[in-house]
Amino acid sequence: MTVDEILKGESDNLEFKVDIPAKSEKYMKTVVAFANGNGGRLVFGVEDKTLRIAGFDEDDATQKIDAITNAIWDSCEPKIRAEVYSQVIEGKNIIIVEIPKGMLPPYSIKGAGIWDGTYVRVSGTTRLAPEYLIKEMTLDGMNQSFDRREVNRVLTLEEEDALCTRLYSHAMDLASEPEKEKMRRIGRSQLISWGLIAEEHGVDYATNGYQLLDGKLEQYEDAVIQCAVFKGTDRANFITRKEFAGPIDQEIEDAYAFVLQNIRLGSRIEGLARQDFYELPIKSIREMIANAVCHRSYLAPQKIQVALYDDRLEVTTPGMLGRDITITKMELGQSLIRNKGIAAAFAYMNIIEGWGSGIPRILQEAEEFHLQRPELIDMGGSFRMNLFRRDFETDQYGVIDPKNGANQTSNQTNQTSNQTNRIDYPELTEIDRLILLTINSNSKVTQREIAEKIERPLGSVKYSCSKLTKHHMIRHVGTIHNGYWEILVEDSVWQN
Repeated sequence: MTVDEILKGESDNLEFKVDIPAKSEKYMKTVVAFANGNGGRLVFGVEDKTLRIAGFDEDDATQKIDAITNAIWDSCEPKIRAEVYSQVIEGKNIIIVEIPKGMLPPYSIKGAGIWDGTYVRVSGTTRLAPEYLIKEMTLDGMNQSFDRREVNRVLTLEEEDALCTRLYSHAMDLASEPEKEKMRRIGRSQLISWGLIAEEHGVDYATNGYQLLDGKLEQYEDAVIQCAVFKGTDRANFITRKEFAGPIDQEIEDAYAFVLQNIRLGSRIEGLARQDFYELPIKSIREMIANAVCHRSYLAPQKIQVALYDDRLEVTTPGMLGRDITITKMELGQSLIRNKGIAAAFAYMNIIEGWGSGIPRILQEAEEFHLQRPELIDMGGSFRMNLFRRDFETDQYGVIDPKNGANQTSNQTNQTSNQTNRIDYPELTEIDRLILLTINSNSKVTQREIAEKIERPLGSVKYSCSKLTKHHMIRHVGTIHNGYWEILVEDSVWQN
């Protein structure tokens, strides 16, 4: 460990403690949390708030290392083999405890039991694991998934055939003409290979995944999609709302149709024909909803929420992200399939094109539509994705094309008139001006770097950047890692 690593502060896999608590349980929570995640380091001898290196005497450090090693071995179930050692930093001895990623989750504090002693890391803090997550970790430890777990329902060949027919029909509805020629009807053997039917001693049993695809939701009261349209940019006032329940693949279609009914539909002239288009890329809308249904935790006591605001489409997926997945990995196309049987059925029906490809495709389509980069948020107990809307301008020729920036039928007189109209920009706050000043000096700065430079919360910076983008004062070009900002207004607008 280096001084620079210490100065970066605590994170999901790093925690500091100035001394060793008298009761080992106070730090054993973090030990099991690291084992239940991707591992981590617990460092003793560093003040967590000030990052001051306090350290220990050499003899004292040796005794403490033995005490920590014994406490971890005696207190955790299953056993955790931690590496505990001392290191000299700025002439002081600190103690580093390296916890590996556990292969047999869930890990818990033996004396507290699995339900009261299992902890996880959420946004750099250690929290008691909810019951559903403990069940998921137990399945993960057995290399199983919830949707492939057998339920107490014996299936008849007629029931299986009816489901296969419905899935085939849905697949044909979504297939292109060339794909329809290659489409083949599935049968019982395919459902068994996907893990949606469990065969035992010549008897077929339904699995959770089969039930969800069959629309038998009596035991899955949260396996529905809540949709709502809100006035403004928060949930204070809703305009309309609806809840969709049934076969989960049909829920996707219903929620997708709901969004299309409540976003703006424009038109433009291409050649001699008038073409309709939606304000948001419709493939991305379907992909966001399908991802939520496919990858959600069906053990989590939450419902998928699809919320439409004045400035964005927001889709919230219940369940913590998997141990091996991060926002960065998702943006790069890496995926961890939580419901493998359902995912296989969705791939057959053309609901999802390929595992892991959805998020990169949404990011690409947003860029092609000249939209603000979609936002991916790990909320601890759920995952949220925001697809941002744009203001649409209308005139006698229709709605301005969001891809090309102007309606091709607008004549020169109308263009000149629009250019001379006064633009009403929003009243700028101090943080707005600081952001503009920072971008003006470094166009490649990230939102996180802006927050650090102007010493403001990251959430406040993201909100202001969204507002400035919405009012066409700035825009971001390119990817999050290789892109840059452009200021679209004169200096006189904000430098006063």
